[in-house]
Amino acid sequence: MNINASLFIQWIPFAILVFITMKFIWPPIVKALDERADKIKAGLAAADQAKSQLADANKKIDEQLAQTRNDSTKLLSDAEKRGAAIVDEAKKRAEEEGAKIIAAAKAEAEQQSVRAREALREQVAALAVKGAEQILQREVNAGVHAELLNRLKTEL
Repeated sequence: MNINASLFIQWIPFAILVFITMKFIWPPIVKALDERADKIKAGLAAADQAKSQLADANKKIDEQLAQTRNDSTKLLSDAEKRGAAIVDEAKKRAEEEGAKIIAAAKAEAEQQSVRAREALREQVAALAVKGAEQILQREVNAGVHAELLNRLKTEL
């Protein structure tokens, strides 16, 4: 047999095998590979999109945290200011109350002093009148008057 005839005869089943492979086997394989490549591309695109969304979310979170920190700092400073104002107001009220109490106590002490003086004056006047009555009812005697004056001094 001739080598060319052998090659030609072998080439015919090879060509049929290639034709059947190209017609029936190769398209489903290519289709599966294309689908797989599309899925991979879609997955990579989704991963890139998720990364960008994550970066955006992280940026928003950082902004919100900074805003929250600023707000909490502002609230704390406002609370401290309000607390200081309340303390100052309480001090002023306490000072005013203390001044009122002191003024009332001074007024009460002055009134008691005036009452005591008036009572003392009344007692002195009553004792003077009583002493004069006793002096006038008895005879004028220096010893008797001295005794009455001593009694008057002890009563005062």
